[in-house]
Amino acid sequence: MDSWLAPELPTLPGKGLKLSLFDSSSGQVRPTEPSGAAKMYVCGITPYDAAHLGHAATMITFDLINRLWRDAGHDVNYVSNVTDIDDPLLERATRDGQDWIVLGMLETALFREDMEALRILPPDHYVGAVESIPAIVTEIERLVASGAAYRLEDGTGDVYFDVTAAPAFGYESRLDRAAMLGFFAERGGDPERAGKRDALDPLLWRGVRAGEPSWDGRSLGDGRPGWHIECAVIALSLLGDRIDVQGGGNDLLFPHHEMSAAHAECLTGTHPFATHYTHAGMIGLDGEKMSKSKGNLVFVSKLRGIGVDPMAIRLALLADHYRTDRQWTDTVGKAGEDRLDRWRSAVARRSGAPAEPLVQALRELLTSDLDTTGALAAVDAWAEADGTDESAPALVAAAVDALLGVKL
Repeated sequence: MDSWLAPELPTLPGKGLKLSLFDSSSGQVRPTEPSGAAKMYVCGITPYDAAHLGHAATMITFDLINRLWRDAGHDVNYVSNVTDIDDPLLERATRDGQDWIVLGMLETALFREDMEALRILPPDHYVGAVESIPAIVTEIERLVASGAAYRLEDGTGDVYFDVTAAPAFGYESRLDRAAMLGFFAERGGDPERAGKRDALDPLLWRGVRAGEPSWDGRSLGDGRPGWHIECAVIALSLLGDRIDVQGGGNDLLFPHHEMSAAHAECLTGTHPFATHYTHAGMIGLDGEKMSKSKGNLVFVSKLRGIGVDPMAIRLALLADHYRTDRQWTDTVGKAGEDRLDRWRSAVARRSGAPAEPLVQALRELLTSDLDTTGALAAVDAWAEADGTDESAPALVAAAVDALLGVKL
């Protein structure tokens, strides 16, 4: 699957600093320690609808990580997926009388456009679930052969993962069983399914059903893959047994990231799957959770369509710390537009205050668990100051672009 076009990434004088990030599995901010190329896997969209501000905030978070690693001199191998076969996609296609393949292609194309407009560095590998099915089948067969997976005896052909096969299961989310069961039921799981060994066991392979697309599962029988195994197999095939960051929104911590890590660790014997599990906060709208069911999603493409500058959207989403659940309001959007105007006016001046201290401050703030609130305040202060350094405006513009991804 094709990714999107990469924006130009300015090179700054000096060298970037070591990046520290909060790790959900330890509950601590710890340094990232890439060995060779930094390896990051970020869960992508299920393309039943356009990219909303929650998607944008998550992708911006991991874009910052990518930029800061590169500023520190690391090569980065970044992989993301598209869940181009899943229940929400089929349900939307049925509701609208649309071909599910066409719907997925259209929404994925729109997502690419939005990411390009937001100046997100594209993944090195952008991979669809459908194209990965042969590899997924192979790995599920391995799990079945090892006893870590089993077929239900109800004639459906459904195959489940046995969570007890992963000794460290639960280490990433650090939830108790009651909380796990609650989130599992809310987020696509089926704890009440009869015939499972454990209520938390997740689906690996869904046997063929009338009216649903299916693929050759070889010894598994015809069907289609579950969600969690998809990401595990794509990550393992392109990044290896251990990665530096597994990322996504905080709604993916459990069950999705917990399950996909358990799958990967059972397949490789390597623990932990990721040295950092990093999660971005959710974006609400005017005091309510933003969700498909509430019908209150704010789409990036619609904001762009009414003339909102994507850089203003990016700045508005950067104004609060990435781990916080936060709200989008007209006031938040207007603040992003006003800040963009101030910064652009400042870098258009013939001279300004010296830029080198600001570049150093941006590096220090952003490599400390992505302190964008402090970073934006530092640029605000520079923009308000007077100075006679004629090289400063250009260097500030380059630093804001390279580190924050905002083109002035």
